[in-house]
Amino acid sequence: MVEELAQADDAVAACADAAAWALPEHDLIAALDAAHRLQQRLAAVSLTLIREIDGRGTARGQGASSTAVWLRERLRLTIPAARRLVDLATALDTGNPGIRQALADGHITLDQARVITDTVTTVQATAGTEAADKAVGVLTDWATQFDPTHLRKLGTRILDHVAPDIADAAAQAALEAEDRRAARDRHLTISEQTDGRLRLTGILDAETAGLLRAAIDPLTAPRGPDDQRTAGQRRHDALADLFRLTLRTNELPEHGGDPAQIVVTTSYDGLIRQLGTGALDTGLHLTPETVRRLACDATILPTVLSGAGQPLDVGRQRRLITGPLRRALVLRDRGCAFPGCDRPPRWCHAHHIHHWADGGTTSLANAVLLCGHHHRHLHHSDWTVQLAGDGHPEFVPPAWLDPDQVPRRNHYHRRT
Repeated sequence: MVEELAQADDAVAACADAAAWALPEHDLIAALDAAHRLQQRLAAVSLTLIREIDGRGTARGQGASSTAVWLRERLRLTIPAARRLVDLATALDTGNPGIRQALADGHITLDQARVITDTVTTVQATAGTEAADKAVGVLTDWATQFDPTHLRKLGTRILDHVAPDIADAAAQAALEAEDRRAARDRHLTISEQTDGRLRLTGILDAETAGLLRAAIDPLTAPRGPDDQRTAGQRRHDALADLFRLTLRTNELPEHGGDPAQIVVTTSYDGLIRQLGTGALDTGLHLTPETVRRLACDATILPTVLSGAGQPLDVGRQRRLITGPLRRALVLRDRGCAFPGCDRPPRWCHAHHIHHWADGGTTSLANAVLLCGHHHRHLHHSDWTVQLAGDGHPEFVPPAWLDPDQVPRRNHYHRRT
């Protein structure tokens, strides 16, 4: 075997140095097919050797704690990859030999072999050896048409083909087992980074995953052709929108005797001069612009301190645009008032046109509905907002965008 593999190695090396650009297209495709088939045949040989090495205890004999660890050092694999090879080699040796033969013949790929092995193992435990043998044939035939992911999906209903009399009961049992695994494995980890950001990792069960998709997918679409955010950034911003929407419902349980809320601490003078940073109760510091933007949000209760550090006000209700005043604002603006935005009222903040921190009043004449994106945009750009003579908001673009600075309105929400 060593001599034959050495000859094969020389032949492959010669192919690696060959000029692929000189091949006609049909020969190029044929060469790719042959190389792929050879790759699967070599995988079958490798699994046979790995199984023999594992069975002999070679790894422990050479001082390794396991065959997987030995393979990591010998072949420079990762431990998970090495373990998958050992597990598959064992399954092909102790299970149905037809899977290994299909791999050795180049009829299936290594990943397809894993899928078929997993599926056949389940069939063996559920319906017995005869059904398992049938499953190998069916799945091997399907492997000529479907990739490993699709093959695994089809394998969930393999009993319909090889043991239809018990398929429904087995499917129900498998579903219940999967539900138990999902309940056992569900978790969410929140890891705080050194700069105050959080890393979220976890596994959601099927029901929670469905809820997340239903809630977040409508919020992840690009906001027009000029939206330069990545898909990951859009999901992040959608999650932030969900948090704001949830806090606005007032249906969360109390936390420490207070409603669920964000508390921002800043100096009054710094807020007025647009220079003061703020701090959350978690210790994270915010920029002055972020503090001023949050000061407009009806769902945020700022804690404002005097120069001596004494609380002047903690979430004055007369500052917050809530209750009847917010309902009147919703009736007037009917959604985000920024030109061209279609965000509904429940996703909007109430923005003080003349900033509360600058002495602005909390009134319908000094308020406008803005979605989170346009609320931030208004605070960080040269756009301005004002109420026109008819009492509806209009936005004045910066001079670089429109030298005439003609006021613009949102016509999306208008019913007349």
